[in-house]
Amino acid sequence: MEDVQMNYHYYCYTPTLQTFFMTFLLVYLLAYFLLFRDWGPRARPFASSCFISLAHGTPATLLAVCAIYTEPPRSFASANTAAQSTVLEFSTAYFLIDLLHYLVFFPHDTLFIIHHVVTLFVLLTCRYMVSRGAYGILVLLVLAEITSPCQNSWSIAKARRDVAPAANKYYRFLSPRFYAFYSVVRGILAPIFVYDLVAFYASGLAEDSIPRWVWLSWVVVMGSGILVSIIWVLNNWKQWYRERSSDAEKKAS
Repeated sequence: MEDVQMNYHYYCYTPTLQTFFMTFLLVYLLAYFLLFRDWGPRARPFASSCFISLAHGTPATLLAVCAIYTEPPRSFASANTAAQSTVLEFSTAYFLIDLLHYLVFFPHDTLFIIHHVVTLFVLLTCRYMVSRGAYGILVLLVLAEITSPCQNSWSIAKARRDVAPAANKYYRFLSPRFYAFYSVVRGILAPIFVYDLVAFYASGLAEDSIPRWVWLSWVVVMGSGILVSIIWVLNNWKQWYRERSSDAEKKAS
């Protein structure tokens, strides 16, 4: 009987935060020392960060969707399931590695460092402090990471557009499509979901399970992140329009 239990636990092994951390570290080192070794001193770490973001974004989206829909319907204050906790650990490991990346290579990029710190606060308090509320956080994780393939390939192409014609062509092709997709997800779907989240917490239904200061801090982080995302994509739309106008003027002349 003991052998059966040991075999069961062996085959049901779930990766831990430490395992995910080491995995993302190896992916980062592979990108930095092999894939982008011939890139410049600034482009090399930037591209390595984009690469681990790619390695996180789509898997995190798929894992979160599975964790959400393989369980019975749950509320925003329900206890975290084992699958949901695994996704939280997966994303925590990624943000820890990327935070270290920014502290080492881009310590003056305050906005990204703050973003990663507050995101880690949400993930860690949800996973280890209250052990509740993962359902809502994972839905927002899906909305945040579903644009990851477009965003990171766009970022790498933008970094190389001045030295690689193919990268510039891809950047110009992808930009309006990426901006449109990003605008719908971050500018429409995410705010609607956060509104529902705030309405639930404000109703007092979570008071007995999640401390008020915790969910209030989550809402502030989520709302601020969405606002910054909207400002970011609006600025990119303006830049795209200026470039289109400049191209039109050159053709006319």
